[in-house]
Amino acid sequence: MSEPEPPRESGSRDLTPPPAPSELLGEALGQAARRAGLDPAAEASTGRVVWHAMGGFRGVLESVLPSLAFLVVYTFWPEPLWLSLVASVGLAAVFTILRFAQRSTPAAALGGLIAAAVAAALALLTGQGEQNFLPGLITNVVYGTAILVSALVGWSIIGLAGGFLMGEGTAWREDRRKRRVYFWLAIAWAALFYARLAVQLPLYFAGDVQVLGAAKLIMGLPLFAPLVAVTWLTVRSLYPRGDSADRA
Repeated sequence: MSEPEPPRESGSRDLTPPPAPSELLGEALGQAARRAGLDPAAEASTGRVVWHAMGGFRGVLESVLPSLAFLVVYTFWPEPLWLSLVASVGLAAVFTILRFAQRSTPAAALGGLIAAAVAAALALLTGQGEQNFLPGLITNVVYGTAILVSALVGWSIIGLAGGFLMGEGTAWREDRRKRRVYFWLAIAWAALFYARLAVQLPLYFAGDVQVLGAAKLIMGLPLFAPLVAVTWLTVRSLYPRGDSADRA
């Protein structure tokens, strides 16, 4: 007759340590990158990956048209200011409604609508067209600083995203080559955001709305897309073909 099992202690706790904040952040970033089309398991050309990361044709329109509408209307009809703002917010609202109507992911369009509405409110409250660009400038400060600090402290945000995207978590920090590459990729992304600030902040303080609007469009997707391509190709080059699939 077998001996009875000893009674289990009531209220026993799971001794598995909780995931570190870096792991949680890296996993979230990796999942976000995969949703944006940066999936190493998918055999796709770099151009297709970049196009997917921009949201495709609809994503490009959602990113460009509201700002372009504001710029065009403001150039020809600077007064009253609300005409330009209605054109911008109205287009953002149309894109969001279409997303909901087609039951597609509305996050990007909804975020664009909220940003456009906040920017329009600032411009209306102050009566200054350049205030329409203030949220975008603040976003560049936040993103650029966060990425730069992450690189300087040895926890590159690009590395966290790339590590979980490629299936190795934070193990890349033990590899000197990967750590160096992720450091410089983070520096490149921070430089993009700070370059926007270097060009656009003087225009903002000068109140040159038309040139500021044009600069925002030129330094938007036309700079974002090549850097996504460089980042994608560089990260893929760090891992042998099929290596990430073995880790997944």
